[in-house]
Amino acid sequence: MQKLLGINTNYKTIKSEKVGVLTGIIYMAPYNLSGKNVCPGASAGCAAACLNTAGRGAMGVVQKARLKKTNRFWDDRKQFLQDLALEIGKLQKQAKAKGLKAAVRLNGTSDLPYERYKVGDTGMNIMQLFPEVQFYDYTKLENRIVGQTLPANYHLTFSRAEDNDHKLADVLKHTSAAVVFSGELPATWRGYPVIDGDEHDARFTDAGPGVIIGLTAKGKAKHDASGFVVPSEILN
Repeated sequence: MQKLLGINTNYKTIKSEKVGVLTGIIYMAPYNLSGKNVCPGASAGCAAACLNTAGRGAMGVVQKARLKKTNRFWDDRKQFLQDLALEIGKLQKQAKAKGLKAAVRLNGTSDLPYERYKVGDTGMNIMQLFPEVQFYDYTKLENRIVGQTLPANYHLTFSRAEDNDHKLADVLKHTSAAVVFSGELPATWRGYPVIDGDEHDARFTDAGPGVIIGLTAKGKAKHDASGFVVPSEILN
């Protein structure tokens, strides 16, 4: 059976071990590549700059695996969630053996509301099933944050894009926000403190309301002209 969770599969989650975290991530075929949209809040700039093909993601076998996972989710969500629960249980044991905190990022290349999905006949979502595991994600959907009560072990960081920038001030009252910059990260942006989001991926350890998670443009994002990436020159 194909695994759903990749363990420390990118450079940022590998770096998370230095803050005591072992991370499992689900990577799907993003946006509407599968024929069904797993990123309902994706802007044109976000879709164009997506890191789906970064690193090993450029390999055809990896793309096929991500498509297969996405189809599993849509074709049999009940089984998908049950399989996920089994893998998270194994991750939890693996993290404990290493003296690390188990963390799961459910949306590596998607933006699905897992807090709304019940696992089997438990009546609970995946976070409630594993209260000692830390779950976290990035989302462009402010309605998953503002006015919502998320599980205590689920941290959401808002992802700023060219089409949701006007919602940023309100969302920052509730959580942190990731912003992609074209060059060197500023110390502050629009009066908010900026921390280096490329240092590691464990946002639940360092980011609270009113904090900007600064990310430097990578791959296709270096050529963005949509407004998704904040140009360095406007910071001066």
